[in-house]
Amino acid sequence: MVLAMAADALQLFVFPLFAEGALSPADDVLDVAVAIILVRLLGWHWEFLPAFAAELIPGADLVPFWTLAVANVYRKWTKISTADDAVQAQRPALPGTQPPI
Repeated sequence: MVLAMAADALQLFVFPLFAEGALSPADDVLDVAVAIILVRLLGWHWEFLPAFAAELIPGADLVPFWTLAVANVYRKWTKISTADDAVQAQRPALPGTQPPI
């Protein structure tokens, strides 16, 4: 999440100060690097593809798409992990056995 927020902050506040704005090659290099790093850290998720495409559109990179994509991946991950915990809690124990602690 920190990487996505830092990339979005760089695109909003730092790059427009010394680059030619939305047509900056540094902006595109940052987007490619962030996409590669996020896939390496979190694995492939479909949320990264539209975020990457939107970041390459001039002017659309003012929206923090990387942060939104990572937040959505995290939301789905917590939803899956809480569902797994609920399934494990509901499994009946065999007669005469103790549940694991």
